[in-house]
Amino acid sequence: MTRTFRPAVYIVASKPNGTIYVGVTSNLPRRAWQHREGEIEGFTQTYGCKLLVWYEMHSTMEHAITREKQLKGGSRKRKLGLIEEGNPQWRDLFAEICS
Repeated sequence: MTRTFRPAVYIVASKPNGTIYVGVTSNLPRRAWQHREGEIEGFTQTYGCKLLVWYEMHSTMEHAITREKQLKGGSRKRKLGLIEEGNPQWRDLFAEICS
């Protein structure tokens, strides 16, 4: 797994059109793996959000946090639209970010 600092905003889901969670991290491969393995206690573990279905890389953590807040403050419909636009099959993108 990559260990370089690369700020990212991401969405994990329990299943297609299921429960979704928006997060921010400096190491997307590591964080996605933690969600997959259920290592992060709280919302994502409780609701089984293990599929990385959308992500967006940023140049700084400040930009990533601003974007995360924007998405968290937006509607579920808007979040689903982002996923559907870039990943209409709701594939797990974990392998894509680890290659």
